[in-house]
Amino acid sequence: MNKVDVLVVGAGVIGLAIAREFAMAGREVVIAECQVNAGTGTSARNSGVIHAGIYYPTGSKKAQWCVRGRHLLYEYVERHHVAHRRIEKLIVAAHGEADRLEALYQTGIANGVDDLVMLTGDQARGLEPAIDCDLAIHSPSTGIIDVHELMHALLGDAQAHGAMLAVGSRCARAERVGSVWQVEVSDTAAVSDTLVTCDVLINAAGLDAIALARNIQGLGADHIPPMCFAKGNYARLQGRSPFSRLIYPVPVPGGLGTHLTIDMGGQAQFGPDVQWLDAPTAEQIQRGLINAFDYSVDETRLERFARDVRTWWPGLPDGALTVGYAGVRPKLVGPGQPAADFMVQGPRDHDLPGLVNLFGMESPGLTSCLAIAQAVRGLVE
Repeated sequence: MNKVDVLVVGAGVIGLAIAREFAMAGREVVIAECQVNAGTGTSARNSGVIHAGIYYPTGSKKAQWCVRGRHLLYEYVERHHVAHRRIEKLIVAAHGEADRLEALYQTGIANGVDDLVMLTGDQARGLEPAIDCDLAIHSPSTGIIDVHELMHALLGDAQAHGAMLAVGSRCARAERVGSVWQVEVSDTAAVSDTLVTCDVLINAAGLDAIALARNIQGLGADHIPPMCFAKGNYARLQGRSPFSRLIYPVPVPGGLGTHLTIDMGGQAQFGPDVQWLDAPTAEQIQRGLINAFDYSVDETRLERFARDVRTWWPGLPDGALTVGYAGVRPKLVGPGQPAADFMVQGPRDHDLPGLVNLFGMESPGLTSCLAIAQAVRGLVE
């Protein structure tokens, strides 16, 4: 039997940030990751955008942690020389969307995003001549980041303070025994099991977080949300983009609309869209959900991408889009329901000492990761 102070399940960007936070506070930390490398799930398949904090209801965890996390993240990546750019963003609208855009602007201001500027269509075209809109919000503090460099830096910090990464390690079951947690950890390569005891158990398993929670003895069913997943497909722009900033439409149910992002290599892509997925089977859940989904992009989706993009970029050339990559987002609600906040449960929520569950950790989880890590440590200390 192995004993550790803090066991963090999941080595995505949030799990790594949490592990770093505890390790730098002097705790003995092990990160259990079921894949053969860290950061191969949701963290590896997103837009890599540092969000300002505009979209989320004022007072929500997403709003608070995104705004605080953005400041922490910029400080961190500048100090650690992680590749990033404050690329800026325009959120564009037609006259018929003016009320929705104004409401979005007011939400951003209320959330503490204090550098937003409302623009006329002419002012927006002064920044991005190819755009077609009547109104826009300019967000100077939106950025992009090399997510893999960030995860490498977070893991490096954690390891420098004594944390250990155990890849190929699936946490199958956990139970509170006396004053500690006993966790069954399976070695996915050797097909062997180890019993690990820990004082603090952090479920940051991303796509598998709800599945793991179902196997935590003593955690009531009322504390475990349903599994909902949405696939986000991306389309790549062939050739050079006429835009130097990120371009977003007014948000749509389930996502932020078909928007243009630019990665650190200068490649422009559109997406993600929202493709709701069927509930996974028991066998898929047992094997792990990172590998359960089909990440290919159906070429027939490109026509819809082009139609959506031309609402604000009518000059998109025919045939300019090609299939890109895809990711899957863990959702707490299904289609047609209002967007949900992050769900982070600590001992005060479920009455189990030393346990923190993180559910529905989608966007803006990347931006918020350092703020989430501080909040998680606060829940158990």
